[in-house]
Amino acid sequence: MRPPSDLESVAFDAIAGFGEDDLDAAFPVFRRSAERIVAASAEQRPACPPPPELIAVARAALERPESGAAFFRRWFAPFRLGKKGFVTAYYEPEVVARLAPEPGFETPALSRPSDLVTLNDAPLSLSSGEALTSARRLPDGSLIPYPPRREIEEEGAATGSIPLAYVRDPVELFLIQVQGSARLRLADGTALALTYDGRNGWPYTSIGRLMIERGLMPEGAMSLEGLKAALRDMGVGPGQPGRRLMQENRSYVFFRIDDSKDRALGPIGGEGAALTPLRSIAVDRSIWCYGLPFWIAAGVPWEREADTRFARMMIAQDTGSAILGAARADLFFGSGAGAGALAGRVRHEADFHVFLPKKDPLP
Repeated sequence: MRPPSDLESVAFDAIAGFGEDDLDAAFPVFRRSAERIVAASAEQRPACPPPPELIAVARAALERPESGAAFFRRWFAPFRLGKKGFVTAYYEPEVVARLAPEPGFETPALSRPSDLVTLNDAPLSLSSGEALTSARRLPDGSLIPYPPRREIEEEGAATGSIPLAYVRDPVELFLIQVQGSARLRLADGTALALTYDGRNGWPYTSIGRLMIERGLMPEGAMSLEGLKAALRDMGVGPGQPGRRLMQENRSYVFFRIDDSKDRALGPIGGEGAALTPLRSIAVDRSIWCYGLPFWIAAGVPWEREADTRFARMMIAQDTGSAILGAARADLFFGSGAGAGALAGRVRHEADFHVFLPKKDPLP
């Protein structure tokens, strides 16, 4: 891991609200990560490797179960991140879909291309200074940049990729890709789970931020539903302004149909574990490892549209292209339209504490 140098050691009792959180609810979420840490399970999006101390703590969580409060106090030491942090939120969309194209359902969610290579340790550097985290492997073994969103959508440039299902329009697909997963509702009432299965490696660009900067929507009016409506009003057919704006985010996400036991519990995060609403977070994987507990305190619209106090233990189980920096997190709000309506409103400052594993825990 690469924790920042301005961490400040603090006492548990100095963390406002720590004694009020239900740490027994946070403990099973940590145990879900602990199972993967101890088993050295493959991560969906590799992050910093867990240090030996965290592996020992994970093993203790599985072998010596105790109350959440006692466990976290015994095995971890809290540190305040020196600067103010920033949080956003995300959710799992639930959308109507079809397995074959038909009028009103003509936008495909694509499978991972056969020639896509994920570059975990050595990103592909371009002359522009950009570093791509995925590439296309040519038959001779060499690597070149994978095509950006526009080429994939307009030229079918994802080699060997197949449609998994069809959704309402490019806006629906775009939001599924931003969230990284979805629950699809089919015409016969059955459901399919889409799980992230790679991306083309281009840096993520916030379309909402572009709309604000260009005066297309006031910052105070930005919400998930407002964003979707504005894009559709601009037009999302080939070459139309809304479509062109979305294509300025060159990042493109691919999926797989996931019927695993873990996926039935919730969407799968970068760690490979199922996410838990209001307990799982996405962090910068170049700085932190999965499984670390964080204490995040902010006033955000998590219970209703008005900001209310949010202060609780969260477990790092996911990552995201836009989640950059030590004091930066994406809060997982759950599934469905209600969670999405609230998640789309979150762009707030927050106080961060990270809980680092002790080298010599109390007996």
